[in-house]
Amino acid sequence: MSSIVVCSFYTDDEYYRNEAKALKADLDKIGVEYVLEEIAKKPGQDWADMCRQKVPFLQSVCERFPDKKVFWIDVDCRLLSLPDFVRNSSADIIGFQRGFGSTLTIGYHNRTRFWEPCFWGVGTSENARKMIADAAALEAQSELKATDDYFFEDGWRQNADSLTFQVIPSVAVVGKGDPSLKVKPFFVFGSSGNVSEFKGKVEQHKSASKQSVRKRITMFGKKVLKGFSKPVARRLVNIADRVGITSILTGQGSVGKTLSRRAITHKILRAGFDGNRTELAKLSVDLNTSGVTTNEERATIVAANTFAHYSARESEGHVTLTWWARPFPGNFGDWLSPLIIGNYTTDRILYHSPTAPIVEHHLISTGSIGRFITPSSIVVGTGISADDVELHPKAEYISVRGPITAKLVKECGGPDVESFGDPGAVMSRIIPLARPKKTNGKTAFVRHFTHSGLMMRLPDNFEELSVLMSAPSTIAEFLGKLIAFDRVVTSAMHVFIVCQSYGIPCSLVTFEGFEDAVHGTGLKYGDYALGVGLETISPVSVPVDLRKFSFASIERDDTVSEAKKDEIIDAIKRGLAAEARYR
Repeated sequence: MSSIVVCSFYTDDEYYRNEAKALKADLDKIGVEYVLEEIAKKPGQDWADMCRQKVPFLQSVCERFPDKKVFWIDVDCRLLSLPDFVRNSSADIIGFQRGFGSTLTIGYHNRTRFWEPCFWGVGTSENARKMIADAAALEAQSELKATDDYFFEDGWRQNADSLTFQVIPSVAVVGKGDPSLKVKPFFVFGSSGNVSEFKGKVEQHKSASKQSVRKRITMFGKKVLKGFSKPVARRLVNIADRVGITSILTGQGSVGKTLSRRAITHKILRAGFDGNRTELAKLSVDLNTSGVTTNEERATIVAANTFAHYSARESEGHVTLTWWARPFPGNFGDWLSPLIIGNYTTDRILYHSPTAPIVEHHLISTGSIGRFITPSSIVVGTGISADDVELHPKAEYISVRGPITAKLVKECGGPDVESFGDPGAVMSRIIPLARPKKTNGKTAFVRHFTHSGLMMRLPDNFEELSVLMSAPSTIAEFLGKLIAFDRVVTSAMHVFIVCQSYGIPCSLVTFEGFEDAVHGTGLKYGDYALGVGLETISPVSVPVDLRKFSFASIERDDTVSEAKKDEIIDAIKRGLAAEARYR
């Protein structure tokens, strides 16, 4: 028991003092160190106000005992023992699921918070203590009417991706146990009855089930499409795009009433779209002070600031540009589009989502977003990821990524397109960088964002870089790092493309068992290569353990010609001129 401390506090009234005496007796019997403190209830404070004091109190105990696991227990609960699996847990966080639910019902689609806050433990790791510190920081600055579990839940959500956790079986609660099971009840739940009184009067998190509904509908739709012929499937996808179904299922559109914090993030994005930097800064402060910001929220703020970078330019003119902006903060290849177009115009660049309806003439450029071409699109270097889509024949086609996309344009009744080239191939012109005479002796490893969850095993000389970025300064920094490496291994097509723009030796890969993670049939790689006049290519499937794999046979060191870069730049300028005619 020397590695554990149990803590709680109680108010200065007879009921809770008696509860504290009973709990102390339990803890003395078990033989565990504890911190039980009496606190005074200040004038005007109610039960909810007292509950939120658990957050700074637990933080103070964690600081006092940095090398011990700290367990919180509500003072009116009881501990009959501390089983081995609890006291010897190596998890960052251990506790009961909210409502003492069975692990068969685990998940946010069943309840709005993860943990039951009456008894849970915090490990000694840096990540575990950060969760408590984040919750305490929020409680200290928040004016929300909320109890401790609201702030602890925010701390959990902020840090959950980097935490290990252990759920205590519900049968460990007295009254829920089964005598035939080996897990014996050790915890007695007590309630003073205040929870029901304050239900609806304090801030609550909301269910996160909508995302799972979107996902289930999307998967069902994909299965249905496989049953139709390719022309019919193309038409159905086109209809879904036009009427806004795709927008809703990808999270671009509205699916009903939003949460208050989500409403703020929507306003942050709108301020970014509009170039309203003052409002964007104000809303970002509001979000930061109303709760511990999640990774998603922070990424949204970054993306919004990048939108504003382009939309707040000092110009009376504007260019409407379509590109794929998510996932936030942005995917390197997709966010090359505004950077490249912005290099050849001083006008403001206004974002238009690929899935949203539009009648205004607009540019559509870098990316595999050909399926979203409309009659008012001016196409410059856009490609496709599969040929089961319909490309609108009445769009103005300046150039496309390559001959495979051009062939589909023709099949759909469009014009003959003879100018090819992915705009990403001109990045060495936009951000001129010279390869150092002596590189760093390492290999850069860059995954497509859909491969981010794979458990890779990398050689010692590999250094991983992320593609999640949108800001021009961040992209420039990324490219500055990339050219310093001996070579690059990547599953992200536009990383491969910029390597061929700068002349960096590169291997294009996918991963065994995860070949379908990147959307499409794989035709986009050959389409790109043929479009810039290089030998066709497809990703090579490699194991997730790269330590013994030799890349020598699949490495490419060819470079896009300067003449092809001139052709692509000329297409971009012609596209901008065409768009200007419609203003």
